[in-house]
Amino acid sequence: MSTLREQMLADLQLKGLTPKTQKIYLREVSNYAKYFNKSPEQLGEKELREYLLYLLNERKLAKGTYRFYYQGLKFLYKHTLKREEVVEKFRCPQGKKKLPVVLDLAEVKTLLSVMENLKHRAILTITYSAGLRISETACLKVSDIDSKRMMVRVQQGKGGKDRYSILSQTALECLRQYWRAYRPKEWLFEGQKEGTHICISSIRQIFLEAKERAGITKPASPHTLRHSFATHLIEAGTSLHHVQLLLGHRSPTTTTVYLHVSRMNLAQVTSPLDSIPEEF
Repeated sequence: MSTLREQMLADLQLKGLTPKTQKIYLREVSNYAKYFNKSPEQLGEKELREYLLYLLNERKLAKGTYRFYYQGLKFLYKHTLKREEVVEKFRCPQGKKKLPVVLDLAEVKTLLSVMENLKHRAILTITYSAGLRISETACLKVSDIDSKRMMVRVQQGKGGKDRYSILSQTALECLRQYWRAYRPKEWLFEGQKEGTHICISSIRQIFLEAKERAGITKPASPHTLRHSFATHLIEAGTSLHHVQLLLGHRSPTTTTVYLHVSRMNLAQVTSPLDSIPEEF
């Protein structure tokens, strides 16, 4: 490992970035160096401009992917090389902000009921009922289900943080049926290989099959279950703060997006047209 790579890795760790983010940033800096066949220490504003245009115009990266790569190079110049002036002239294009797709309660009920496979039903049930990311569902352990306190422990969620979410009685009954049938040992949802947990791609496929069986035509993904969980809680009167804690959001700003899709909040608003007297 080169001295520069070691230094950047140390900076990434000290800033508290996740191992996954560290890996992506380091890999992109390596690609940047290989593109010019030079150490990044020898590259400046001109080279960075050329490389960013290459990512956009030749590799045609999606905006989300491009932002990730850009942030890695920005971190290099700002924190490791202490040459922030190199990147300050460049701005990362912002993607269009879209409201999340949300299933209504009837759609969620149909989605969960069409699954004949008990394991598949348990996976989707706990994902929705606890508002989990599918990566969190995949990594659940049997010991994470606390039936006494009716809570689900989420270990090392996004940002490397542990948290607790709620365990519904319906989900607990589903999990108990599943446990009696499958007897998982360590991982709640075991993978095909012994001693491994189910992979994210398998959960994604399970959701898509359930969506098709349920006849849901919305552009929904497994993450839609998490969006739906948060929206339904807000519609039921749960405070934004509690929803934030359950989802594991660092900032309440991230959670406020669900206010925009909550029918409860829209239903409380009356158009000014309806306030005009008929005789006016």
